[in-house]
Amino acid sequence: MKHIKLILIAAILLGSSGFCKSNSERNERKPDDHAVKAPVLPGADRTDIYLPLLQGKKVALAVNQTSVLTQKNNLHLVDFLLEEGIAVKKVFVPEHGFRGDADAGELVKNEIDTKTGLPLVSLYGDSKKPSKEAFSDIDLIIFDIQDVGVRFYTYISTLHYLMEACAEQGKPMLIMDRPNPNSDYVDGPVLKKGYESFVGMHPIPVVHGLTVGELAQMINGEGWLKNQVQADIEIIEIDNWDHSIQYSLPIKPSPNLPNDISIRLYPSLCYFEGTDISLGRGTTFPFQVYGYPDPKFGSFTFTPISMEGMSKNPPHKDKRCYGKDLRKEALNHRLTLEHLLEAYRTADKGEKFFNNFFDKLAGSDQLRKDILAGKSETAIRNSWRKDLEEYLEKRDKYLLYP
Repeated sequence: MKHIKLILIAAILLGSSGFCKSNSERNERKPDDHAVKAPVLPGADRTDIYLPLLQGKKVALAVNQTSVLTQKNNLHLVDFLLEEGIAVKKVFVPEHGFRGDADAGELVKNEIDTKTGLPLVSLYGDSKKPSKEAFSDIDLIIFDIQDVGVRFYTYISTLHYLMEACAEQGKPMLIMDRPNPNSDYVDGPVLKKGYESFVGMHPIPVVHGLTVGELAQMINGEGWLKNQVQADIEIIEIDNWDHSIQYSLPIKPSPNLPNDISIRLYPSLCYFEGTDISLGRGTTFPFQVYGYPDPKFGSFTFTPISMEGMSKNPPHKDKRCYGKDLRKEALNHRLTLEHLLEAYRTADKGEKFFNNFFDKLAGSDQLRKDILAGKSETAIRNSWRKDLEEYLEKRDKYLLYP
């Protein structure tokens, strides 16, 4: 990381137009530079390391459809552990449910899994933190959920509450680490105190550049859990991977991130959730397009419809939307405000362009105020620079895959 810091300092001294530029230059992917000689092994695939730790233990798992062993034909971790005779007692379930087919924001209920007979305990509904009673019959918790490296993706909020509950109840947590598909850069505004919510619990940038395991270390190390309690965590690290290696997820992480390009565009387009602009929910290409029911927004058209398992009631349902198609965007796409600023200018609605969710996504009210003031992307980025520099210094302490 020393060479990274030197480049960043040089960019500042030379009057760089913004953090993203220097960040892009230093992190530009060169596929030929990182020939992977062995397959990337997420933590769940490293069975020889963690199976001995589970013998004789009563186990709960925080998992969803992404919790698979890639070297065993995507066998689900729950099924694998049951086959191995591990005493799995229950499954804690995040947003989108155990099978990953619940709509965004849809209530996830407590129920019994029809395949395994295991109790499914919702962590996305009335209670996002397990109760003391939910921990009473277990010895340890396994966390294995694929993240996408973006602050407002709620699986890391579930991680936070589970860590806090483990610390309070004296239960250890085993984290099966997985590659972050947006880990090759760090960008966006850092969340400010007072703007914490389930779509942003930590003072980290929008694109934070950490795996779940690295973030868990940061949560502990920075004292971010309630009353600064410390969770007893052990991380089963990824093998044959580092932050520069592009990783294509074997299972879509949530219903509306169906492919690699949607995952790369997600940091840029999710801001539209805080506006009245459609980002393609209710189509087969969500987070790859955006538009509004007015021809002035662009020549590309799409019509959101109700789609079971993806979006039952999407914005502008059954209305023809006009906008832009980004499906051919390169996979080295990085966070940009270009689309947000263009849509804001085209809408010409001023403050009414935003809804009350926008500031939660942005992590403060500053981005909204800067847009209303007519500031350019370069000027807005310059306001992030100091916080990002401080965050990079902090991040260094917790990296497992430099």
